[in-house]
Amino acid sequence: MADLGIKTGDKVLLVWTQPSAPAALKQFAEDVGAMVGADGKVSVENMERLSLSSHTSSTFDWVLSCLLADSSSIHSSETLAEIARLLKPGGKIILEEPVTGADAQSVRTAEKLMSALKLSGFMSVTEVSKAELSPEALSSLRAATGYQGNTLSRVRISASKPNFEVGSSSQLKLSFGKKTPKPAAEKPALDPNTVKMWTLSANDMDDDDVDLLDSDALLDEDDLKKPDAASLKAPTCGEGAGKKKKACKNCTCGLAEELEEEGKGKQKTNMPKSACGSCYLGDAFRCASCPYLGMPAFKPGEKIMLDNTTLTDA
Repeated sequence: MADLGIKTGDKVLLVWTQPSAPAALKQFAEDVGAMVGADGKVSVENMERLSLSSHTSSTFDWVLSCLLADSSSIHSSETLAEIARLLKPGGKIILEEPVTGADAQSVRTAEKLMSALKLSGFMSVTEVSKAELSPEALSSLRAATGYQGNTLSRVRISASKPNFEVGSSSQLKLSFGKKTPKPAAEKPALDPNTVKMWTLSANDMDDDDVDLLDSDALLDEDDLKKPDAASLKAPTCGEGAGKKKKACKNCTCGLAEELEEEGKGKQKTNMPKSACGSCYLGDAFRCASCPYLGMPAFKPGEKIMLDNTTLTDA
C-alpha cells in the first residue's frame, strides 16, 4: 500500500466487484483511510453501480479499481470514461484486470487494455506488475465471461488524467506579425557579350547592314482585291437533303438572311387575292358569292382563316 503514492489529505475512490469478501474490502478501506488521514476521504463503490453514484465531476485524486486479490473484472469503456470524469485533472488511477496472452473474445491482452485506457483519455499508461490469478478470482471470471483458457494472468496498470478538465477549451494565441524579409539572393553576373547580342539601339537602325522591309510591299494586287461573296462560302454551305438550300448553324456568310428574305416573299405570294378588289372593305362592298361574306373587314394583304362551315357553304 505504501508504494501507491497516496498522501495525506487525498480523496480516494475504491472500486470493487464480486466476489470480494466484505472483511477484506473493509480492511482495505481502513488501510487507505489511515494513509489519507482525517483531512482525506475514502469512498467505496461497486463497479456495476459506479455510473449511478452521486459523485460530481473532478472529485477524487485517486481511483483504486479491483485491487483486492479475490476480485477480478473487465473494465468496460463506459467504466473507464466514468472514472475519468470522477478524477481531478492530474489524478491517477491504478487498476488490476485479468488478461490473456492471445486474443480472445471475452478477455483482452495487456496491450489492448492499455490502448483502451488511452482511448478513454488517460495518459502515462504504464504496466506496473503481472501475477497469477487466485483460484477464487479465476473461478469468478470464468463464470462471468465464459472464458475457459489457461493463459490468464493478473496485470496492474497505472495511468493519470491530463491536467485539464474534460471538455475544456483554451484560446490559442497566434502571432500574425510581419515576417522579417529574407535578404535577396545575389543575381549571377551576366556576360557583357551576351547582353550586347540581345541589345538593339537606335544607332543600329541606321546601319547599312540592317535591311528593313516595307509591310505594303508584302501584299500583291490579288491580295488587295475585294473577295467575292460566293468564294467565302464553305463548299458544303447551303446543301441539305434533296439539294435544298439550308443555312449552317451560326451562319456568317449571309445565306441565312437570304433564305429569310425568300421565305417572306413566298409568304406574300401565297396571300389570298380578291377577284373584285373590295373584299377587305366589308360585307357592304362584297359580292353575293364572296367567300369572305359575314367576315369582318380586314387590311389588304392580311390572311383570313375561314372555318370548315364557311368553306362548305361556299
